[in-house]
Amino acid sequence: MFDHLTDPALVDLRARMRRYVEEELVPLERELGLDAEAPWPREVLQGVWRRSSELGFYQACLPVALGGQGLSIAAQCALKADLAASGAVLAPHVLGDLGGPPRVGNMLKYATPDQLERYFKPVIRGEKSVCFALTELHSGSDAQSITTSAVADGDMLRIDGGKHYISGAPFADFAIVMCVTDAGASPPAISAVLVDLDLPGVKVSQDYVPMSGQHIDADITFTDVRVPRANILGGEGNGFKLGMSRINVNRLLHCPSMLGLAMRAYRSSLQYAGQRRQFGGPIARFQAIQHMLADMAAALWACESMIAQTAALADAGADLRMKAAACKLFVSERCFEVADKAVQIHGNVGVTRGHPVEQAFRKLRMFRVFTGTSEIQRNTIARAILQPAQGEPS
Repeated sequence: MFDHLTDPALVDLRARMRRYVEEELVPLERELGLDAEAPWPREVLQGVWRRSSELGFYQACLPVALGGQGLSIAAQCALKADLAASGAVLAPHVLGDLGGPPRVGNMLKYATPDQLERYFKPVIRGEKSVCFALTELHSGSDAQSITTSAVADGDMLRIDGGKHYISGAPFADFAIVMCVTDAGASPPAISAVLVDLDLPGVKVSQDYVPMSGQHIDADITFTDVRVPRANILGGEGNGFKLGMSRINVNRLLHCPSMLGLAMRAYRSSLQYAGQRRQFGGPIARFQAIQHMLADMAAALWACESMIAQTAALADAGADLRMKAAACKLFVSERCFEVADKAVQIHGNVGVTRGHPVEQAFRKLRMFRVFTGTSEIQRNTIARAILQPAQGEPS
């Protein structure tokens, strides 16, 4: 995948990351008996964060000035696809996708020097983990309808409310919490506030497990939680703008993870079709199987090409609103179809709980909901393509 990216530094980085996964990460998982649905011990995760940071993977997406490698979006896509295709259980922690620098994204440039030192540099070093807390029980796609409040009290803020289904929350040290700081404004003013999750009044609850079986999401409740007003990130009332500024690239960067999962399911299907024997020969000789494999290969090529072009546009500074939404919509639905065909080709093996193909099927189904449902992506695309037409005189 992404073989068109031939920069020697990136080629070397990808090779080193593969070696780390194969020679250190996967053996560690086997030694500890960690499978895809096992809870991840905090000390194990910290070890992976620190080791990945030492090797230059964890902070690779950051600018050089912050200790990163200033990787392009295209290069990040290649690395994320490699990790997802590796099958490693702890793969999401190698680049910090579930609590490291990518969770902060371009919001990092709005941090004050004090916020950088106390919160974000420890994340970059792999010492702390962060989560982004926006969604609420009754506020998912409609992000501006959140009700968690941060009321000023002198130099402090008093936070009350709750966040729902926050990825990375079970092992986060602090959260970037979106709070209403002026309910009287129209629309209500929303601010991003840095909140340590060990403060009095904070409760992190893992009362559910998503269909992937991974223990990576939790609810966070805030009851009279007090933090300094200096913990507001990017200025009071700018939280919604900050949150939305990361969403287009974030949607795009989910796509190579889907591609990697689907590619692994496809490769497993190719191998299985050549080995599984029915009626005196391998099932790969049946046209029905051949057609499914052909459809899978074509879909994966289309997804990779779409991700590559969208990443190139992102690196060129283009407006990504429509194209990132289209990419997320297309890739999430096509990759799920690839996983569905992989299950069909594997037969009873493919519907066995815990099989890699069955796990990929469940994970890829979730991506059609996460980071904006397919319906939300269609709304975004429709607004972009109809706006010029609606502006023309009748």
